[in-house]
Amino acid sequence: MTKARATLDTGSLIEHRAPRARRIKSAGRGSAGARTLERRYHQVVRRVDLWSVLKVSLCFYLCALVVALGAGMVLWMIASGANVVDNVESFMDDLGFADFKFLSWRILKAATLIGLVLVALGTMLTVLAAAFYNLFSELVGGVEITVVEQDQVH
Repeated sequence: MTKARATLDTGSLIEHRAPRARRIKSAGRGSAGARTLERRYHQVVRRVDLWSVLKVSLCFYLCALVVALGAGMVLWMIASGANVVDNVESFMDDLGFADFKFLSWRILKAATLIGLVLVALGTMLTVLAAAFYNLFSELVGGVEITVVEQDQVH
């Protein structure tokens, strides 16, 4: 088996072996004369580009923040329309908190700021995990991936 090294556009280093092709007889009912040609590629991911991890994780966590804020706003509108917010405010007044009111714009602003802090923390932890992967893959050898490609031969 020949081994070769290739560099992806993102700078990730992968090692792959030449494909092996073999024929497999099909045992299915409708495929009496059909055979499957199967090629297997073994690739090892040795390094992950940290800049790519940063960009992808930042996009992922920002999209998750937008979805969470949108869902929170929809739930707030539903609760406000069902008078749940007013009932909670009157309950807080009964407990002794005088003139207790929810300020929806302040709640949204606080949720956005907390979400942005969580986005920054999540992105940093993801990049740190990728850096640890790069360090440990030098010791262990990376993750081996087997890709199977099947073609129908008639």
